[in-house]
Order: sequence, then C-alpha cells, then structure tokens
Amino acid sequence: MYAVIETGGKQYKVEKGTEIEVELLDAKVGAILKFKDLLNKSEVTAKVMEHGKGEKINIFKYKAKKNIRKRQGHRQPYTLLLIQSIGGSK
Repeated sequence: MYAVIETGGKQYKVEKGTEIEVELLDAKVGAILKFKDLLNKSEVTAKVMEHGKGEKINIFKYKAKKNIRKRQGHRQPYTLLLIQSIGGSK
C-alpha cells in the first residue's frame, strides 16, 4: 500500500517503512509528524530521524574574454523521515 503526501511544495510517493529526504522541517529529532494522503484522505504518520545537509553543488559563472569569474557553493538542508504507518495500518 502506498500514499502520496505533500510537504515543502513537493509531492512524495511513500510506503510503510521507507525513508525519504524532504525539505527542512521545523521539528525535533524523534518527533512524530502526520500528513494527509492526497489519494484517499487517510493519514500518514512519519518519524523525524535526522536533519542534515545534502551534497555540495558548485556554481561557477564567468564572462568570456572579460576576466570575470565567480564561484559559489550550496548545500541544501533536509529532514530525513521514516514512514511508520499509512491510514490505520500499523
């Protein structure tokens, strides 16, 4: 059984027992979060496992023949969720 939840402006297809990385949520590690299933309006329960940062992305901009170079890096923060139950199933 699977469900589709929405968080951080994105939709995720989840199943019981799977771990997903979503946009950073304001919740403590170990907290239990509840989401609404977009398909059949049931409830999805997830546990916050950790917060972290993704891999570094290098951004390099330059203008040819002008000696202009700009380097920048970015690491996207995320929250790791463990899906515990979908609907009434345990």
